[in-house]
Amino acid sequence: MRRDVFQAVADPTRRGILDILSDQPQNVNELADNFQMSRPAVSKHLRILKECGLVSTKKKGRERYCHANLDKLGEIALWVHQYRRFWNTRLDKLEALLKEENK
Repeated sequence: MRRDVFQAVADPTRRGILDILSDQPQNVNELADNFQMSRPAVSKHLRILKECGLVSTKKKGRERYCHANLDKLGEIALWVHQYRRFWNTRLDKLEALLKEENK
């Protein structure tokens, strides 16, 4: 099953992982310390983030470090932007209509 960026950020834990990794790379144990869940549960969230292209791992010695690839979040920004334009246009029309009625 191919996951997309929207699925990745739909979960608060995955958003938290991205927030942490946006500051600096961390290994899975360091990440797990930030959440009240097991290491395997954090690994499951990381797997989903990897499938979406938002996280990559690099081996350094015996450790695997997770890195955030936040460029993929641009897909969400584009989607939100088109709906922001839609609602701004609709609200501007409503405002003009209300002003016209109050004259």
